[in-house]
Amino acid sequence: MTAEQPVPLVNLPNILTVSRLILVPIGLIFLFIGDGHEDRWRIVAFIIFAIAAITDRYDGHIARKRGLVTDFGKIADPIADKALTGGVLVGLSILGDMPWWITIVILTRELGITVLRLFMLRYEVMAASMGGKIKTFVQVLAIGLYVLPWPDSLEWIRTTLMAIALLLTVGTGIDYIIRSITIAARAKRGQKSDSH
Repeated sequence: MTAEQPVPLVNLPNILTVSRLILVPIGLIFLFIGDGHEDRWRIVAFIIFAIAAITDRYDGHIARKRGLVTDFGKIADPIADKALTGGVLVGLSILGDMPWWITIVILTRELGITVLRLFMLRYEVMAASMGGKIKTFVQVLAIGLYVLPWPDSLEWIRTTLMAIALLLTVGTGIDYIIRSITIAARAKRGQKSDSH
């Protein structure tokens, strides 16, 4: 796509992003059907969550590869990401399947770093780090396992995975804060040298 041609708003990556936003409430409806612990509906909720997570994996990749990046996509994609993980975490906590403190730690980090990255746009775009990408993958995997009906004998698997996700969530959050301080300090040094 050449620079002269505007990127169409209705394109595959944006359709995937919007579909993820639509799937979030649908998945939550299935999560809460009955008493919220009926196996068949939990499996349906997991399938919807998995499909939404897959769209998250591909919408940005397709947008960059095909030159279909739009301002709408830049704004809607992170909102859809947070809605997906945040909505399911809150739903699981309401049902008593996820301790509230875990949901609060993850949501505080996700929202806080999103705001930080928006604030840092005045200096430069803070691209997602490799640690951040690994964190997202482990987070989604752990949350997905909590949506699925799970035998007590295997509880240690998803508990361990969620513990790893929490460590990555906090660790990468600290990394983003350190990176932002470094970027801001470098920018201020540059401003001082320009003024001389």
